[in-house]
Amino acid sequence: MNLPAPLRFRLVAAGTHAAVSALIAGAVALITLGLWYPGAIGDMAGGRQLFLLVLSVDVVMGPLLTLVVFDRRKPRTELVRDLTIIAVLQLAALAYGLHTVYIARPVALVYEGGRFRLVTANDVREEELPNAPQAYRTLPLNGPLVLGTRETTASERVETIDLALKGFDKGQRPTFWRPYTESRAAALADAKTVDELMQRYPRRRAELEDRLREMNLAASQARYLPVVARRDWVVILNERGDVAGYAPFDGFL
Repeated sequence: MNLPAPLRFRLVAAGTHAAVSALIAGAVALITLGLWYPGAIGDMAGGRQLFLLVLSVDVVMGPLLTLVVFDRRKPRTELVRDLTIIAVLQLAALAYGLHTVYIARPVALVYEGGRFRLVTANDVREEELPNAPQAYRTLPLNGPLVLGTRETTASERVETIDLALKGFDKGQRPTFWRPYTESRAAALADAKTVDELMQRYPRRRAELEDRLREMNLAASQARYLPVVARRDWVVILNERGDVAGYAPFDGFL
């Protein structure tokens, strides 16, 4: 099919723009998803879907605008101006999207008594960061820290209840963050056997067995605890109480 020359040039320009946009998006995705949303954590946080939405909108937006405005019959200065404006708009949209994904990135998986909580950067009560142990005063960029929490003192109880009512549980407050090793015994004591989980939900047995094989764990050795996150998952612990991995469990919590 012979297309009119102006339309053909527009399609070539839009296709070239789409290819360049896809290459940039791929590089950004590779770095960002590998650092901010690694492995199962990215699925648990729900951030990967947000990130892919941001990239897909950005990749589509620029080439479509190029298809609309590109016309070789325009004066060169006008065409360059139009394409520059599109590039600026596309980069601004990408920067805004990346900022949104950045502040939603997981920064800590915190045991807070009977459960874990996946804490994102915008969940943290940042004014308490100076009160955290030195190693936890800066929010990480390469996946969440695995942390425990200390007990609430008598003098902190009223404030703790008040802040919990405002949406800040212990896991979101750096004041209470401690190395997970200090909470490991408590987590193991609270955890239930994966065998029990399989008996309660036999339709999930095969999936759970596959997950355990990936972790080199037998069902009799593995324990689990629920995790508060944007999607329903469980944390799998080994016989020592260390975090061995994760399993999706929609509808369990």
